[in-house]
Amino acid sequence: MDATFITVAFGCGLAVYLIKLPPLIGFLIAGFILNAMGYHSNEGLETLASLGVTLLLFSIGLKLDLKVLFRKEVWGTASGHIILSTLFFALVLLLIKSVGFSLAAQLEWRQALLMGFALSFSSTVFAVKVLEERSDMNTFYGRIAIGVLVMQDLFAVAFLTISKGQVPSPWALGLLVFLPLVRWLAVKILAHIGHGELQTLFAMFLALVIGAGGFELVGLKGDLGALIVGMMLASHYSASALAKSFFNMKELFLIAFFLSIGLKGLPTWDAVWIAALLLLALPIKSLLYYWLYSRSRLRIRSSLLATFTLSNYSEFGLIVAALAAQQGLLSNDWAIVVSLALATSFVVSAPINSHNEALYRRLMARFNPSEHPHLHKDDRPIVLGDARVLIVGMGRIGQGAYMELESRYPSQLLGIDSDSKKVALLNNLHINAIEGDASDSDFWDKTSISEQLQYIFLAMPNHAGNLYALEQIRYNHFKGRVAAIICYPDEGAQLRNLGADDIFNIYEEAGSGFARHVIESNPQKLSKLSNLSS
Repeated sequence: MDATFITVAFGCGLAVYLIKLPPLIGFLIAGFILNAMGYHSNEGLETLASLGVTLLLFSIGLKLDLKVLFRKEVWGTASGHIILSTLFFALVLLLIKSVGFSLAAQLEWRQALLMGFALSFSSTVFAVKVLEERSDMNTFYGRIAIGVLVMQDLFAVAFLTISKGQVPSPWALGLLVFLPLVRWLAVKILAHIGHGELQTLFAMFLALVIGAGGFELVGLKGDLGALIVGMMLASHYSASALAKSFFNMKELFLIAFFLSIGLKGLPTWDAVWIAALLLLALPIKSLLYYWLYSRSRLRIRSSLLATFTLSNYSEFGLIVAALAAQQGLLSNDWAIVVSLALATSFVVSAPINSHNEALYRRLMARFNPSEHPHLHKDDRPIVLGDARVLIVGMGRIGQGAYMELESRYPSQLLGIDSDSKKVALLNNLHINAIEGDASDSDFWDKTSISEQLQYIFLAMPNHAGNLYALEQIRYNHFKGRVAAIICYPDEGAQLRNLGADDIFNIYEEAGSGFARHVIESNPQKLSKLSNLSS
């Protein structure tokens, strides 16, 4: 890659980061700047962008519960939105044609429907980026938003296969036997490769060779293969570690994806105006999402935040426009229109998602809407029972704290964890735990912590999650005491500034605990050593 690409991308990313906007906006701007400087996308950049998207879909698969796709709020919203949004954007494009734009002069209703179909999709890349930056991938609204995007991706793969006229090879049926075998073998290998560079390489092998490469060999889209292989391993206990192993590599490759959007070509004035009109039409697309989510009896907050996440255009629109141009259905300028609409929708949507919680609170304060009388079972208020002590994060530290406190607070402890499978296992061990994501403010909104709790232990392994949870605890006027774990001294200062009462450095305290354990286990031997040294 040209050094200029790296320099401009870093400079633009840093500039927008300093004004508290997501760096991806800077990468989009960098692509247009490079385009204006005379640079064009090249094979190397497109390869990196493709790798980024493939790894992204593999990581989504690793975090995806397949049952989510069969929920009404997911498949119903995805299919209903595609139909309604396609018709709406087709109408918008035909109205643009009637205004007299030369670019749209030859647009027929079939082509308008094709473009409407492309514009109905939302960006998987963008949504996952903003959810990961906010640690909201495991929140209820995050899961249903990702579920809709996965359904859209499946529709997209089906459309591309049909439009290209490619019939999958008969060998594709062999995947029904091959994939279960791959999962069995992958589980065996994961148990023996540790957590270093070999694990990272194995993740790349599964995503790019087994997933993408294997599916392409039998005439199926490679990205679909990466997604499915990831989904097969999602239930494995090491899925999270596998996703983390290539996280930074995936993020680096995705920079190439955002750069490539701006490098598609220089727009004409017609293209700029049509893209601007499509941007003005984006709120209607968002309202359709919100209406469909509300029909599934979701809370206002869940519907609104999921809608914010999906309020953008998709990279799939670029693929459809490029395919239509190759087949002579549209001019290549339509690909530039879509790239402009995509980029500007990201620029508008990114700050909205960065401040989604504040926007939600302002809208609630202004309009004071009422919730559905019969809310979705997974979106109802959280009942704490008789708990007086709340332990947030039931990993090894959280479980250890629970065991230690159990004798002092019998039947008054409650553990919280976002992993439903872990919660089920803990309940089988007679540990009182419920599913919940404390890094999501919705959890605290649905929980009456100020009325009965005396102590909250923040034992999540992610410092950002503990920090955000503490902010929400203070926002809800909790009057009890709050303790939190840290790994580094500067993290303790941040928590103290937010009002944490007790800080536990797991590395320092682990060393002290280790020494105490040895002393208590071998008091006579240590006393002899003490006498010798004296």
